[in-house]
Amino acid sequence: MNYLIIGIKLVIALGIYNVWLLRSRKATNWRGGEAKNMKEEFEVYGLPGWFMNVVGFFKLLFATLLIVSIWFPSLTMPAGGGMGILMLGAVSMHFKVKDPPKKAMPSFSLFVLCLIVAFSGGFQA
Repeated sequence: MNYLIIGIKLVIALGIYNVWLLRSRKATNWRGGEAKNMKEEFEVYGLPGWFMNVVGFFKLLFATLLIVSIWFPSLTMPAGGGMGILMLGAVSMHFKVKDPPKKAMPSFSLFVLCLIVAFSGGFQA
């Protein structure tokens, strides 16, 4: 169980790093509406440009905290819970713009993984 939670933390964190640091300017099948990059996606959702920076900051912060929580388990609940709230927001934005459910699946999957992590009790190997 301990190694499973560590693995889930790494999957979440590395996935967030990938989306926000490596792929933010690239088109993917999961972008909201017809957006070709992260900036356009936030525009599709009707959110102001500055909000993308705020969300990005917190997603990268919580991703980093998830990794740090491997050694400092007391960070597990705030990191997993915070990221889970952001993922729930992402899912709701897809539904707001009436995206097909498959576009929300990555966000929903990460939301579920965040719930598992947040309520794992900070178990560690």
